[in-house]
Amino acid sequence: MFLPKYPDSPTPPPAHTHTPTDPAPVQRPLPSVSIDRNAVVALVVGGVVLTALLAAVAVTAISVAVAAVVLRSLLREHHRR
Repeated sequence: MFLPKYPDSPTPPPAHTHTPTDPAPVQRPLPSVSIDRNAVVALVVGGVVLTALLAAVAVTAISVAVAAVVLRSLLREHHRR
């Protein structure tokens, strides 16, 4: 009843043909960059310092939040009396 109708040819013709293109342009090699050992050490030390500062800020923020919760609960109990 609802059977598909297949085309007579076993392989359909290609939708488009490939045309040869121009060869890829020759790329010039990138200039070599020398990495100094002191630059790597400075970068690692800078990363460690920034990570330590970020951790210090996070610990400070958490301690301020805990102190605010404690003070709020103490003031709430003080107003109840």
